[in-house]
Amino acid sequence: MAEAQVPESRWRMIAAGVLVVGGLLLGGVALMRGLGIGGSGEGAQAGTDVSAVAFTDALGQRHTLAEFKGKVVLVDVWATWCPPCRKSLPEVAALQKAGGQAYVVVPISVDNGGWGDVRPFLTQHPELGLTAYVPDGAKALDPFGPIAGIPTSIVVDREGRLIRRWSGYGEGMAKRALDEALKAR
Repeated sequence: MAEAQVPESRWRMIAAGVLVVGGLLLGGVALMRGLGIGGSGEGAQAGTDVSAVAFTDALGQRHTLAEFKGKVVLVDVWATWCPPCRKSLPEVAALQKAGGQAYVVVPISVDNGGWGDVRPFLTQHPELGLTAYVPDGAKALDPFGPIAGIPTSIVVDREGRLIRRWSGYGEGMAKRALDEALKAR
């Protein structure tokens, strides 16, 4: 039985696609490093006090995670240009709306343009109903340690200590992590 021949033009298209994807990945890494969220390592370890993490709301008011002492906090580090972040945002928004007395969700955008990028995105996606934040300064997220990819999710206990963190989006992961943290005393 003869093997099907793939036309040379098809191989060129495949090679071009691989180069484009590789370039996008390298460009994304360079952009993340330019944003100050690149680097190596896993970040802060479980038990690290991250209550000093500072962020700004849409009105320009500064907040820290210390304000949520007594509640479990899910921090979602994301950007408007990030496809996995965009995929995760409906779940993040739903968890944020369901929060209340037990937990709070703090989505922090690391877009280079800050609110100049975030406001138009939220306006274009009102269905999310997301209350977003931006870091309050270049070193605001330093207590988390290096953030090598986005989205990065960080679960913080009632005392402001990191419980766990992970990068990437998996449907239901944030909810499961929140449920585990809420059961812990």
